Amino acid sequence: MHVPVLLEAVLHYLSPRAGETYLDLTAGYGGHAQAILERTGASAMLVDRDQNAVDHLSEHFSNQLVKIKHQDFLAASRELISGGQRFDIILADLGVSSPHLNTASRGFSIQNDGPLDMRMDQSQALTADEVVNTFDQSELADIIRRYGEEPRAHKIAQAIVDHRPLHTTNDLAAVVARASRAAKPARIHPATRVFQALRIVVNDELQQLEAALPLWIELLEPDGRLAVISFHSLEDRLVKQAFYEAGGQKYDATIRVLTKNPVTAAAPEIVFNPRARSAKLRVAVKINIKQKGYLHANSGKKHFPCLQSPR
Repeated sequence: MHVPVLLEAVLHYLSPRAGETYLDLTAGYGGHAQAILERTGASAMLVDRDQNAVDHLSEHFSNQLVKIKHQDFLAASRELISGGQRFDIILADLGVSSPHLNTASRGFSIQNDGPLDMRMDQSQALTADEVVNTFDQSELADIIRRYGEEPRAHKIAQAIVDHRPLHTTNDLAAVVARASRAAKPARIHPATRVFQALRIVVNDELQQLEAALPLWIELLEPDGRLAVISFHSLEDRLVKQAFYEAGGQKYDATIRVLTKNPVTAAAPEIVFNPRARSAKLRVAVKINIKQKGYLHANSGKKHFPCLQSPR
């Protein structure tokens, strides 16, 4: 079962209203989509790169107003822009879902032994097994340091190369744990950052996110809202930077950021859904250009209603 993270905060900031169009770029198993569509009752586009998720979405959302796309969010965004599509509400819940982590054969989890796969789209060629067993030591060290933010990257990369071939999650986790042995027990499993780094590389996550963020802003209708949920600092940094570049106190701003700081889960949600512990939500609203021109002409006024949080 996949429990949508920060659901109440998402509903609060996106404030879905009847008749508004909705784009979910990482629809997964439809938790956020279900709650939003109950409020909009309008047309929606649900996108996911995982065929298992797409099959579930197709079965669960059989309403003809809901269209399902089996694509990564960057390819889908480019296609939607080419088609002139725009949406009132856009959501991207990044990272892996509970079914990814709980299904051993997908190879995402340290806890469940399985093949080193880690592909969100299982039709693609590159797997974690290929990265671990064919990339040279310097490439591995760079991946682990850059995408896992692991200070012992070179030592871990050397240990991986020395113990090749490694074909299962347990084998890799054990090698990393031995190479990372520290004086004090770590709060998280020592291989956590390595698994994160491999997953990011296999799925090209950061490059796709960086390229897609400006497209998501472009896909918004005037007064439309965009929400992005990230799960590690590298993702959150990209979202924060994209919002800063498109927003801020400047005349050519296209969005207003509704979350000065990222919204995080409260203790009760974390107890119920541990995945929410690392979730960070950032939300922005597309500035209505017509209203913006009026405001510029009346810049002596101190209050600008059209730039307030939508309700």
